[in-house]
Amino acid sequence: MRRETRNYWPSVTGIGRARLPRKIMLDMKGRGLEEGPKLAIGDGALGFWAALREVFPGPNTREQRCWFHKSGNILDKFPKSMQSKAREMVREMWQAPT
Repeated sequence: MRRETRNYWPSVTGIGRARLPRKIMLDMKGRGLEEGPKLAIGDGALGFWAALREVFPGPNTREQRCWFHKSGNILDKFPKSMQSKAREMVREMWQAPT
């Protein structure tokens, strides 16, 4: 079964990866997003954060690393034999009250 995909930003097709986040944010701004979002969650790609700061400058947006990607980076530092226990500990941190 073939899944249908949708391009929510039709104006960004054919753009290189490094410029894509900027193009998407400019598109969002053009659609009426006047201030940056209150919270931006990203996977650590530097182009995303640079575009966010360029298109929506100022202190309004807090930045947070995606827990899925952060967890993967943490677990990669552990030997395979310890990853299961480390995964449990990371999950406890993620679920902990702040």
